[in-house]
Order: sequence, then C-alpha cells, then structure tokens
Amino acid sequence: MEMDSTTTIKPETLSTVSSSPPEKIHLRPMTLSDVDDFMVWATDSNVTRFCTWEPYTSREAAIAYLNDALLPHPWLRAICLDNDRPIGSISVTPVDEIRGEIGYVLGSKYWGKGIATEAVRLVAGEIFKEKPEMQRLEALVDVDNVGSQKVLEKVGFVKEGVMRKFMYLKGNVRDMVMFSFLPSDSLH
Repeated sequence: MEMDSTTTIKPETLSTVSSSPPEKIHLRPMTLSDVDDFMVWATDSNVTRFCTWEPYTSREAAIAYLNDALLPHPWLRAICLDNDRPIGSISVTPVDEIRGEIGYVLGSKYWGKGIATEAVRLVAGEIFKEKPEMQRLEALVDVDNVGSQKVLEKVGFVKEGVMRKFMYLKGNVRDMVMFSFLPSDSLH
C-alpha cells in the first residue's frame, strides 16, 4: 500500500486518541527528529517487501524522503508506543472526492502484536468524522501480503475481490486485493 498522497484529518483529533490492549499506542505527526526510528523499519527488506519504495540505505536519503514526502503530507502519522518513539507509520491518501486509501508500515519487531490492527482501527474510527464527504476508505493489498489482509479483516474491512495484474511493484506486475470500509460499517 502506498503512502505518497494526502487526506486531511485534524492532527489534534488523532494525536490524542489512544488504544486499549493488546498494546497501548497513539498516533502523532512525524518530525525530522524521527529519522533514526524511521531507519529501523525503512532499511528492513522484510518490512518494505510490499511497499512501493525500496529499503533506504543511507540516513541522508531517509532525511530527504522525510523532508520531501512525509513531513509535507497533510495526514501521515507515526505509530508510537508509550515512549513516543515511532515504530511505524500510517496514512490516508485521497483517491478522489469521496474515497481515501489507507496505508501503513510497521517495524517487523512489532508484527503479530495487534499494533497495526489497532492503528488501522483508530484511523477507521475517526476518518469519517473528520472527513464527512468521504464515503469509502480503501486498502489495496498484495495477494501475498496475508498479514496485512488479516489486519484489515480484523478491523472490519470488507474484502471485495482480487484486482488481477493491477500494480507494477518492484519489477513485477502484481495482483492486489481490494478492501473497503464504509461509514455504515462496524469496527470489530
């Protein structure tokens, strides 16, 4: 899932929202001082396997990406635990006037702990309040990214089908699974 476009959610809304177990998390805007934490997951080829970008190999390149793409993004948040250090990020990108696409990435050390699920749940629970014109939150997931598919299903996203030969990713044409969440859907 891509994290390169924009949708606006008021920072004060989600920056104060926290979750309950399994892990207490909160979302906050990323800052340039997060570069070292960003490098932890952005250099991991297991983490970036299904991302549109390659693993970062230098701190300078990561700083440039933060400055040029992430910091100007109107709605991209760091996923943080109690210590406020980012362990991943999540974004909502507009597709058109009524649709947004959710994208997220999480350090592999935190996989399987319910953190991505809780971050997606927080965003899905707030986005329609902040953007009442939005009628649909979408997620496109590589057919081989079973973990991400499970995250979306646990939150209550509906699997709509497979988009055959839908995306060119890292030298290959890939099938993608389309998921959606509507304002009338229930969070799980």
